[in-house]
Amino acid sequence: MSIIIDRRLNDRNKSAVNRARFIRRYKNQIKRAVDDLVARRKITDMERSGDVSIPARDIKEPTFRHGPGGDQEYVLPGNHSFHSGDQIQRPPQQGGSGGAGEGDGEAAQDEFIFTLSREEFMNLFFDDLELPHLIRNALADIREFKYQRAGYTPSGVPSNLAVGRSLQNAIARRIALRAPLKRQIAELQAQETSQSDLVALADSESEIAELKKRMARIPFLDEIDLRFRHRVKIPQPISRAVMFCLMDVSASMTEDKKDLAKRFFTLLYLFLSRKYERVEIVFIRHTDNAQEVDEDCFFNDTQSGGTVVQSALNLMIEIIADRYPADGYNIYGAQVSDGDAFGADPEKSRALVSDKLLPLCRYYSYIETPDDKERLSPLSYAYSRIDSPKFAMRSVIARSEVYPVLRDLFKKESAR
Repeated sequence: MSIIIDRRLNDRNKSAVNRARFIRRYKNQIKRAVDDLVARRKITDMERSGDVSIPARDIKEPTFRHGPGGDQEYVLPGNHSFHSGDQIQRPPQQGGSGGAGEGDGEAAQDEFIFTLSREEFMNLFFDDLELPHLIRNALADIREFKYQRAGYTPSGVPSNLAVGRSLQNAIARRIALRAPLKRQIAELQAQETSQSDLVALADSESEIAELKKRMARIPFLDEIDLRFRHRVKIPQPISRAVMFCLMDVSASMTEDKKDLAKRFFTLLYLFLSRKYERVEIVFIRHTDNAQEVDEDCFFNDTQSGGTVVQSALNLMIEIIADRYPADGYNIYGAQVSDGDAFGADPEKSRALVSDKLLPLCRYYSYIETPDDKERLSPLSYAYSRIDSPKFAMRSVIARSEVYPVLRDLFKKESAR
């Protein structure tokens, strides 16, 4: 029997067990509050902890109490303002934070404020997200191993003793050792029936007795009979992946649109870096010319110019051919643009995605930041004709839509 003692330090007046139970119990309400909190945050504050508000009615527990039963009405003396059936409004707040506001005909509800740590916040943030169609395809830099049965061995620890195989070996050994002795005893007994000499009979009887003693001395189980289950360590393929982040930074991308794009890629970056150990991220930004940049330049540097989408797609194809072979990596792409492209660029971009990138990628997503969702941009019109389960297209026009779109694009396979 094992005894496990939890020696984790709790904050004063807090209990880790109770907090975990509370989060499990009211997970849906807390996740809705987290979604609202993310929409209001700055990009630089995405990872920090925060306070979430849960309506008190959502955490109200049913209670039982003893009562006289039935409906009863009371008339209190001195009442000149209310009649039976009236609803009494809460008094207005006086600068405090205990209530939800003034009543407006319905009973107001207090809110329960719950502080999430950074770890709890990130766990809820990316709880049910995953990279689609991820497979184990690489054997380089092995860190994962699996123990596999590989027959039996004559030596090992007692816990790996194969009792059945050991008994089989013991039976086979006894049969093999006793068979010649039994033949000799049978031959001597046959000679006794044909002999009349008393001296010869006495010799044969003594020899038979000696052979039977030898048979009796054969042990039931010998050390050479023991067999132990043998296990060998087999290297396991790992899930090695690369995510290409393509962002349009042309002049048509206003600061608000760039903020939406950076919010999406920030959440995507946090999701990948937190949930996967072996996922590389390649940042590509483009105007009329595409560049591979580092994380800091991708999120902070300012640049403007014309729009040529196919320049970023061509650069992605070149990087894949140079550094990320499709048979060794799960390749993903995420592209954010306002959809403004001119001339033959939309059709050429569609052909590059459909004919060259999708055969290499596990999943490719296009997120557009249009001025109006009702109007198809040239690029979204071209991309809408791509028919593949590995391609997804969404649009975002407000901060509050970024996180739901991310969850929709990268939700777990079981939820699709």
